[in-house]
Amino acid sequence: MDKKKKYRGIVIPAVTPLTADYKLDHEAVEKIFSKFNEHDVMPFISGTTGEASSLSASVKNDYIRLASKLKKNGTILYAGVSSNCLDDSVELAKRCFDCGVDVAVAALPSYYILSEDNMKKYYEQLAERVSGPLIIYNIPATTHMSIPLKLIEELSYHEKIVGSKDSERSEERLKLSITLWSKRDDFSHFVGWAAKSADALLNGCGLIPSTGNLHPGLYKEMLEAADSGNTVKIFQLQKISDILGNLYQKGRLLGDSLWALKVLMKEAGLCDTYVMPPLQLHSAEEENRLRNDLQRLFNKEGINLT
Repeated sequence: MDKKKKYRGIVIPAVTPLTADYKLDHEAVEKIFSKFNEHDVMPFISGTTGEASSLSASVKNDYIRLASKLKKNGTILYAGVSSNCLDDSVELAKRCFDCGVDVAVAALPSYYILSEDNMKKYYEQLAERVSGPLIIYNIPATTHMSIPLKLIEELSYHEKIVGSKDSERSEERLKLSITLWSKRDDFSHFVGWAAKSADALLNGCGLIPSTGNLHPGLYKEMLEAADSGNTVKIFQLQKISDILGNLYQKGRLLGDSLWALKVLMKEAGLCDTYVMPPLQLHSAEEENRLRNDLQRLFNKEGINLT
């Protein structure tokens, strides 16, 4: 990992813990952020894992204020500002930066399929209007579009655009991203594909793993192993990451996996299982099955979430 980069390391796409009446659960946020701070990982609020597309403005604003208050000195707070309306993204970014968020993260608007030229102009317009640094977020699973790497490369020289986050599952794309940006001090690349965590960290990329909500210490260890060149250890840790990720993701739609992740986090004493509609709670039987699977995994693998 290139330590000269300002934006680097482990960034956790934080869940949005909710109460039964769909308000932000402040106590749970404090618990989650305490774990993040304990393990020196950075929070990214209002992203895909945080159910951002379903959150009301009041919940987002509440989360921005609380996350900024809880931010540990010397760390960086990332926040999603994605919207189908450019003005709304600009306004949300303003609120973020005014409250103390350090970096805004934006996926493409997702109602219309956009040409490459429209993608470029959109990010240029957004970058010109926000007051702080911006990260481009490529996530075809939700936007149904892939941002070409050559376009991100062109945008990477804009003074406000400081990095990219990529959740597209493509070996070829990952290799080319590493070639383009791993050695650049002025532009950071974050990988949102947890199965490639070890490869990302060993090749100078940052990492944004949703499983870090449950076990942030695992990814801190992975980063330390990468920085020390301990490839044996980092790939051992990769296996644990894969097992935990499969526990709540395998065989589930993206939205359903977010509920399942909160079930595991509840078992760890971090938050409740409430999700924002249109996502819904699943049956008590499925919740119990997940909890039992987690306990069996702990017993078999000797995993300790602390």
